[in-house]
Amino acid sequence: MIVGNIQEIDSDFIRYPEHVRKALDFLRAQDFSKMADGRYPIEGEHSFALLQRYTTRPVEKCRPEAHRKYIDIQYLVEGEECLGWCPVSPDLAVSEYYDAQKDVEFYQKLVPDSSIVLSQGLFAVLFPLDVHRPCASLDDRKPSAVTKVVVKIEVDLV
Repeated sequence: MIVGNIQEIDSDFIRYPEHVRKALDFLRAQDFSKMADGRYPIEGEHSFALLQRYTTRPVEKCRPEAHRKYIDIQYLVEGEECLGWCPVSPDLAVSEYYDAQKDVEFYQKLVPDSSIVLSQGLFAVLFPLDVHRPCASLDDRKPSAVTKVVVKIEVDLV
């Protein structure tokens, strides 16, 4: 997993793969407040963005997931959420086996369970070995309105 701030993607010390850089450039160039929720092409089916607005949920209602075909870039436009993370390992128990059509496998819980806070302007690049639990509230008693863009990049491009 790579975590960063969209305002700092030009820093000399950070080297992103070409298609990740294209996706981050796309994210930085948009005014998502003027765009409707939905799918936006970056490089056809090879790379596209999904704009979504939702309210975060208690962590126990969020399912850990991993992907095989696409890398995720989860970018917070507005709001904040807790993004759980752990590496794929034999300690994980699968709750729903891999669905190739949806490119997702779900797990019962993260092992070990670690997390970061994504807030406005922050992004996380999640690779196939990164199990992640998005959409969780920072405080289970106080859900937060979120505008998020998830960019999908075919693994074969990177």
